[in-house]
Amino acid sequence: MTDSPERTREGRLYRLGRFCARHPLPVLLLWLLLLLGAVAGNRAAGGTYLDDFQLPDAPAQQGADVLAAHEPKGGAQAGQIVFHSASGTVNDQAATSVINSSLSQVGALDHVLAVGAPVVSADHATSYATVNFDANPAGFGTGFIAQMDDALQPVREKAHLEVDYGGELGVAARPHAKDVVSEGIGVATAILVLLVGFGSVLAAFLPIVAAALGVVAGLGLLGLVAAATTFAAVTPTLAAMMGLGVGIDYALFLTTRHRQHVLDGRTPDQAAGRTVATSGHSVLIAATTVVIAMLGLYASGVSFIGKLGLAASITVAVAGLAAVTLVPALLGLAGRRIDRVKVRRQPVAESAGGGPGESGGDDFWHRYAHRIGRHPWRFLIGGVALLAVIATPALSMTLGHVDAGADPKGTTSRMAYDRIDAAFGAGANGPLTVVVDSSARPSAAAGLTSSLQSSLSSTSGVASVTPVRVTEDGDVLTATVIPDGGPQDQGTDELLGRLRDDVLPQALKGSAATGYVTGGTAFQLDFRNKIAARLPVIILVVIAAAVVLLLASFRSVLLALKAAVLNLLSIGAAWGVVVAVFQWGWGSSLLGVGEKVPVESYVPMMMFAIVFGLSMDYEVFLLSRVREAWLRTRDNRFSVGEGLAVTARVISCAALIMTSVFAAFLLNDQVVIKMLALGLAASVLIDATVIRLVVVPATMFLLGGANWWIPGWLDRILPHLEPETAGPVTESLAEVR
Repeated sequence: MTDSPERTREGRLYRLGRFCARHPLPVLLLWLLLLLGAVAGNRAAGGTYLDDFQLPDAPAQQGADVLAAHEPKGGAQAGQIVFHSASGTVNDQAATSVINSSLSQVGALDHVLAVGAPVVSADHATSYATVNFDANPAGFGTGFIAQMDDALQPVREKAHLEVDYGGELGVAARPHAKDVVSEGIGVATAILVLLVGFGSVLAAFLPIVAAALGVVAGLGLLGLVAAATTFAAVTPTLAAMMGLGVGIDYALFLTTRHRQHVLDGRTPDQAAGRTVATSGHSVLIAATTVVIAMLGLYASGVSFIGKLGLAASITVAVAGLAAVTLVPALLGLAGRRIDRVKVRRQPVAESAGGGPGESGGDDFWHRYAHRIGRHPWRFLIGGVALLAVIATPALSMTLGHVDAGADPKGTTSRMAYDRIDAAFGAGANGPLTVVVDSSARPSAAAGLTSSLQSSLSSTSGVASVTPVRVTEDGDVLTATVIPDGGPQDQGTDELLGRLRDDVLPQALKGSAATGYVTGGTAFQLDFRNKIAARLPVIILVVIAAAVVLLLASFRSVLLALKAAVLNLLSIGAAWGVVVAVFQWGWGSSLLGVGEKVPVESYVPMMMFAIVFGLSMDYEVFLLSRVREAWLRTRDNRFSVGEGLAVTARVISCAALIMTSVFAAFLLNDQVVIKMLALGLAASVLIDATVIRLVVVPATMFLLGGANWWIPGWLDRILPHLEPETAGPVTESLAEVR
C-alpha cells in the first residue's frame, strides 16, 4: 500500500482475480456447466482404463507378433481358470464331464479365441485351463465376468469344485471398488487441518470446495480423453490423488494470502486481485512445473507411461485453472464474512516484515529463521546427512513386476495364484513361451523339433517344458517353458536371458530360423529393462525443463540449480522409504502386503516426475516470497528469513494436507497404488520439513547475494515470467479503507 493515489498499470492476473471476485455467480455458473458437461460426457462416451500396452522393438513383442501372425488363436492375452477340490479329485469321470462341458461354453463366449485342455496336478486336487483372448479381458466390462461365472456355475454346483481366475482374467475379475473411502479420509483430514489453521469454518471449507469441483471436472475430462486412447488401470486413482492434493494446496495458498489482505483492510475484490497477481502467479508456475514433469514421462518411449503423466497433467492443469478463477470467485462471494464462523478465537495471519534486519518479527518462525541464519552450516550438514540416511535403501532397489501373489487374501486372483503355486510349482504362474520362426525355410521346422525340445529341457533353471509343436501353417515352432522360480524370482530373469542369448541361438545355429521368448513374464521383464534404461533420460529432460522455468521466473542461476539438486535428494529419500517398506518388508504387513515384493518397474519413474513437480510447488511458493522481500529491501539475510517465516506455517499446513491425501490411498487394494501413495506421502513430508524448512534456507543464507546472480546474456535471452510488480496496482489509502 501507499499514500499516493497514483495507479500503476494493472496486470492481467490482477484484473482476472478482481473480475472473478466482483462477478462470482457467473464464474461459478461457468464452472458448474464445465463440471456437469464433463461428467455427463464421461458417462455417455467416456473410455475405460486397462493395462493394455505394447513394447515396440522389444523381444517379447516381436515373438508375440510372430505367433499372432501364424497362429491367431494363440492370443497375446491369456488367463487361467483354476479348479480345486478340497476333499476329492478334479478329474474323476463326473467332474471331468462337467468341466469339459463348462469350458465348451466358455469357448463360445465373445472375445475368447481358444480354451486349452485342463492340466491336472499330481495329487489330482487341482487343475487349470488356459484361455486366450483377442484383447485384455479387463476391457470387456463386468458383464463378461458374469457370463464366465454363468458358464462355470455347473462346476461349482454339480461337481462341487472351487473355481478361481488367474492371469489377466484374474485382473478382470477384481472388484472395481471406487476410492471413495480414501478420498473421503483425505478430505476429512484436510478439513480438520484447515479448521485448526484458519480458525474459520468458511475459510477452511473454501479450499476443499474448489479442489473437489476441480477434481470432478478433471476426471470427467480425463474420461473423455480415455474414449480416444487407452489409459492404464491405475490412471483414475493417480489422477484423483494428484488433482485433490495439489488442488487443496493451491486453494490454500490463495485463501491464506487473500485473507491477510482483507485483514489488512483491502476490499475483497482488491484482495482477490492482488492475491491472484502474486500467489496466483506462483500457483501457475508451480502447476506448469508439475505438468512439465509429468509430460516428461513421454521421454520413456513407452506410451503406457507417457499417458499416466498426461492423465495427471489434466487434473493438475484443471486444479491450477480453478485456483486462479474459481477460488477468487468463492472468495469474492464470501467477502468480509470469511472469518465470521470461527472455531477458535485468534485466526492465524501471515507475518508481514517491515524492512531490512535480522528478522521482520518476533514470532516462532522469525526466531527459527534467525537461528538458521546464525548456524547455516550446522543445519545444512544435518539436513543433508538425514536425507542421505533415508535414501540409503534406494541403492539396493530391485525393479520388477508385483504379481498376483501380493494381491489381498481371498481375492480370486490371489486364490488362483496360490493354488497353481502349491500344485504345480512357482514357475507355473510365470511361464515363458518359446517361439521359433522358420518361415524362411519351412521345411526345416520339423527337423528342429527334437533338438529344440532337448535343448530347452536340459537348460538350467527350467522345471518343465511342454512338447514342442508346429503351427498349422508349418512355419513356426512353439513350446511353453516352466521356470523353477516364480515370476518375481531373480532366477526367472536369468533364465530369460539364458534362453535368448545362449540356448536358442545355439539350438538354431545354421537353420536360418529365429528364436524368441515371449509371454506375460517376458513382457514384464522387457518392460522393466526399457524403463530402467530410459530413467536417466527422463531425469535429465525433467530437470532441464524445470531449471529453465525457474530461471525465467526468479532470474537466478544458483537458485534454479540448487532446487534441482535438492529435489533429487528428496526423491532419493522417497525411493529409500519405498524400498525399505516393500522390498525389505519393513512394516509392509501393516499396509496389507503379506510378502516382500520388488519395486514395480515404473513406480520410480512415476515417483520422480510427481515428486519433482510437487517439490517445485513448495520451492516456488517459498522463493516467490523471498524474492518479493528481496526486491523490496535488497537484503538477502532479511529476505530469506522473512520468506521462510511468512511461508513456513502455510507450507507446513499444505504439506500435512497433501501427505494425508496421499496416505489415505494406502487403503487401496493394489500394491502399486500403495507404493505410489507411500512414496508420495513420504516425499511431501520430507520435502516440506527437511528440505524446505532446513536445507533450502541454510543454503540461501550461505550463498548470500550470489542467490540473485544471473549473467547478462542469459537474462536477455530468457523469457520473463516474474510476478506482476507489487501485485499490480497501488491503491490509495482512502480506496483501501
